[in-house]
Amino acid sequence: MKYLHTMVRVKDLEKSMAFFELLGLKEIKRSDHEGGRFSLIFMAAEGNEDCPVELTYNWDGDDALPADGRHFGHLAYEVKNIYELCQTLMDNGVTINRPPRDGHMAFVRSPDNISIELLQEGEALAPAEPWASMQNTGHW
Repeated sequence: MKYLHTMVRVKDLEKSMAFFELLGLKEIKRSDHEGGRFSLIFMAAEGNEDCPVELTYNWDGDDALPADGRHFGHLAYEVKNIYELCQTLMDNGVTINRPPRDGHMAFVRSPDNISIELLQEGEALAPAEPWASMQNTGHW
């Protein structure tokens, strides 16, 4: 058996792609299906093209998408510097739902309310402000 990808349905393709680009992913493959009126966009981190996330976008909307986006759990990504990435996300208007107080783990949500777990590569970073005293926001 071989891992292929994780699929998530998105309501606003541009916002969702911009969010995943902030995480460091890039589009590696796209297929538009005129007859079915949907697009599949595969995005992956450089060097991990064999582990993409598939964004499924229905051109005419997607009323069947659960309101809380929790129909599958979360996506997890290992990052080089969790503090730097969380700062970049915050600077671009992304709420840090579970800050990396421990220098190891954080959670954010995509524009479609998909939970994203960020894990520090290697050993945890030393606790640092503003993260160490930042409280959780919303659900993660």
